[in-house]
Amino acid sequence: MESVRDPELPGRLLRTERDVLIPLLRARPDEDFALRTCCPGWTVRHVLAHCSSALIRVVETRFEEGVFSPEANDRDIAERAEWSNSRVVEELERGMTEAGPVIEKAGHGKLDGIALGEWVHAGDVREAFGEPGAYEGEGLPYALELLAALTRVRRSQPLLARLDGHDAPLVLGADSPDPATYTGPASTLIRLVAGRPLTGTRYELTGAVEKDLVYFG
Repeated sequence: MESVRDPELPGRLLRTERDVLIPLLRARPDEDFALRTCCPGWTVRHVLAHCSSALIRVVETRFEEGVFSPEANDRDIAERAEWSNSRVVEELERGMTEAGPVIEKAGHGKLDGIALGEWVHAGDVREAFGEPGAYEGEGLPYALELLAALTRVRRSQPLLARLDGHDAPLVLGADSPDPATYTGPASTLIRLVAGRPLTGTRYELTGAVEKDLVYFG
């Protein structure tokens, strides 16, 4: 079944996360920006510089060839190496505020993944800080909705996710009469599809293996 895209969903997710993440970042001492994250080789500072530069590229519609490759990401981070942490946070706040309308106009599947990736990276930062519920919070319902829409467009591995505390299952990926099934917390599902560490989590997965469900990461 073809889904109807909510064009305001990516911007809503970004703004919701902005209102939670930016105050958290401004309350942390500079030394916390040097903490290592689950992203190989990246500190909190690296993750934030990547996130802010990606969103500003969206805001300014700068999409040269290979713009989001690992090499380009490293260059964007290096360009901000001399910036203060507060300047990186200010750029991130601007991006999370202004990128939504641009993503909305771009069309389903083109830039929507950037909004979801930003939200996941915010969880990476919270986890590095030792904050509870790293991949949960106010943005989780929007993130799940966007995840479902993106995986349908990309015809990803079919998955029926029965989430703790949710009455209706979440349908991910291509249409299938026999999808794989996941049973467990929504936050653990986010870890699974984003390729984040699963140590200490509990869930059930049938009809697929973990690597099949790393939709992005």
